[in-house]
Amino acid sequence: MKTYSLVFAVCLAFFNQVVAQHSDLETQLFDLPDVSFEKIDTPEGYQSAYVLKVKQPIDHSDASKGYFQQKVYLSHLSFDAPSVIITQGYTKARNSIFELSDILKANQIDVEHRYFGDSSPENIDYDYLNLKQATADLHHIRELLGEIYKGKWVSTGVSKGGATTIFYRYFYPDDVTVSVPYVAPINDSFEDERIYKFFDTIGTAKCRNKIENFQKDILKHRKEVLPLLEFYSLGQNVHYTYVNDEQAFELSVLEYPFSFWQWGSNCDEIPSKNAPIEEKVKHLIEVADIVFFSDETMEKYASHYYQSAEEFGYYGYETKDFKGLLKALPKDKNTHAAFTPNHMKVDFKGGELLTDIGEWLETEGNHFIYIYGGNDTWSATAVPKSDAVDSQWFILKGKHHGNARIKNFTTAEKERFNKTINDWLGINLN
Repeated sequence: MKTYSLVFAVCLAFFNQVVAQHSDLETQLFDLPDVSFEKIDTPEGYQSAYVLKVKQPIDHSDASKGYFQQKVYLSHLSFDAPSVIITQGYTKARNSIFELSDILKANQIDVEHRYFGDSSPENIDYDYLNLKQATADLHHIRELLGEIYKGKWVSTGVSKGGATTIFYRYFYPDDVTVSVPYVAPINDSFEDERIYKFFDTIGTAKCRNKIENFQKDILKHRKEVLPLLEFYSLGQNVHYTYVNDEQAFELSVLEYPFSFWQWGSNCDEIPSKNAPIEEKVKHLIEVADIVFFSDETMEKYASHYYQSAEEFGYYGYETKDFKGLLKALPKDKNTHAAFTPNHMKVDFKGGELLTDIGEWLETEGNHFIYIYGGNDTWSATAVPKSDAVDSQWFILKGKHHGNARIKNFTTAEKERFNKTINDWLGINLN
């Protein structure tokens, strides 16, 4: 009987502690300026969770330009725990716990990027979609929630979100103790030609030849391919007016090697020259879906394409090997992959900034943990290793954009990661 009473007392004390933390957190959130909040389902292992709306200036240097509401998911574990701020690069539709937050047993602050999803002003002025404004959003959130969470802060993100993590640290180096960008491209020009070198060297010569031969073969069979893609697109309920359907087909063929390596496709699964046309089209869709070039996708990623054209830099499609096979796209120049909103003219302004960021990362970018997939196309524009800084690089052999993650580290990589976290954050993961 005493044993049951003791267990009940422990459970009751724990319950009271959770209730007290929940109540105290809501009080503190209520006291924050520029923040409204709503309780949402609590992730497993956490104490509570909320979706926040943070009032942000459209222009952080001139409040008269107006404001927008930025969506932030807060998953609360403990006031004493470290905090991980996730710098999304796009829309964030729902709350979920990120790998690093789970590993560090941390509170999680997941921030939807400005001008994506719900985090957009009523009328978008793209002049204010730039790194200076986007990182100022993150800094404002860090300042607000830093009033609640006094422990160590870590930033992380994946792909464009990983690049945002890097940019955030460049503009606000003291906001976090450690930054962990995953598969983060940092381009050095409007059309980063390191991508082309990657295609010429990745994998085996046999696989590279199979990729190019497949591209040429399917372009030669456009008359049979286009009706099948049209039927598929009808089923997907997508449309092609930003680019027409034949341009979209050619773009998907040119995109093929980029997506092939980015997402870990298998050379053995490339259809042979004698394979049925239906099999070839199915494979093309699986690797480089034509829907990627539909109006619906163009609209979804309009802000991303603007950023790529204006400041980030991006990639293009080399056409020199396909000039006799391309009918709808320009043959005298590489088509760029940044499809700006409504075909708007955008002048690239990021050259000097990207150079400055690259030099800063090389000489002052300490306490970064970079994670890249060795086979990922975006590893072509990875942050180069530098002996001048106290940072760690993990290049995961054979991994791609979707599985270059801490959970897939080798034993030696996990040991190095754990030691780094212990040295920099004082957290023992062993």
